[in-house]
Amino acid sequence: MDFKLTKEQELIQKAAKEFAEKSLMPIADKIAAENRVPPEIFEEIAELGFFGLQFPEEYGGTGAGYTCYPLVLEQIARASSGVAMTFSVNSLGASAIYAFGTPEQKAKYLPDCCAGKKFASFAFTEPATGSDPKQITTTAVQDGDYYVINGTKRFISSADLDGPIVIFAKDNETGKPTAFIVEKNCPGYTTSEPWHKIGNKGGTLVDVYLKDVRVPASNLLGPKGNGYAVLQYGIAFGKVGVCASTLGGMQAALELSVKYAKEKAHRDGNIAKFPTIQVAIAKIAEKVEAARWLTYRLGYLAENLKDPRAFAKEAALTKAFVTEAGVDASRLAVGVHGSYGLMEDYKVSMIYRDMIIGEQIEGVIDMQRMITAGSLLA
Repeated sequence: MDFKLTKEQELIQKAAKEFAEKSLMPIADKIAAENRVPPEIFEEIAELGFFGLQFPEEYGGTGAGYTCYPLVLEQIARASSGVAMTFSVNSLGASAIYAFGTPEQKAKYLPDCCAGKKFASFAFTEPATGSDPKQITTTAVQDGDYYVINGTKRFISSADLDGPIVIFAKDNETGKPTAFIVEKNCPGYTTSEPWHKIGNKGGTLVDVYLKDVRVPASNLLGPKGNGYAVLQYGIAFGKVGVCASTLGGMQAALELSVKYAKEKAHRDGNIAKFPTIQVAIAKIAEKVEAARWLTYRLGYLAENLKDPRAFAKEAALTKAFVTEAGVDASRLAVGVHGSYGLMEDYKVSMIYRDMIIGEQIEGVIDMQRMITAGSLLA
């Protein structure tokens, strides 16, 4: 058992940290205020090869593997949750295509996603679905060599950016959810104005309207009626990104709390001398370290996948723990800052809003615990 990073992993982590501190942190407030990421940021991420970390070179990736992915995303999220959100969602959509796609589909869609030229998305949620795949109302009716898709998808990340989107719809033959690769912004595809989220500023979240969207039958992702398997498997990979993003925010909360405690004057010293502050910071540090090693382990499991069901269970377990720990750690960080922690001028308040989102996306945490329990009690 070796918890040391390899030389390659250390170099990738260092490059990500330097990028985050030099290019992201100076403009993080601007990104949050404008709710927009400058294109040059994505260009720099692409130049560093980060978009294609976990994918083979034949599809435009770097072949570094999934173990490196959370190392990079953690550093990006430490600086900007909005950039991390777009980065993570692109990986989720691309991972689903890589796992279930035909060689032709992979060759067509993955290179641009790995190069940051286009951004993948993943669209299951609808206004009335929640976590129940049986409730989806989006339909796919076969018409010769095409499927005609109609429906509405809600709260879909980066769905306004050009690139492939994995859409789940009930096909007219099986009556079950089936996954399709759709080109965003094609005829019949429109999106709403971005939702005004409480956190993850910079990453866009929109509704998708599908009106007679014609998709080639060759764009089925996996067999007909097998959409739920694609959903479970894809979301399991997506949880690596959610956990790494949460970890980055937690690390930032810890660093800001330590800095504030040392600088906030009180009589003849600073507030770091108070036992209550010391205990709060120690608790944050405990949660960060526990979250870090669970997240890194999940990246390892994603790279060394043997049993998809076992991986889904580990992803659910990790996601529930890490995102809940993120909320706890950020709340403690707000407390360390006292009344200043309630002000938008202080980043801990933004981190707290970011962390609340983590518990709800990619599967609410109670549902994740039901997945874990179901696996253990089967």
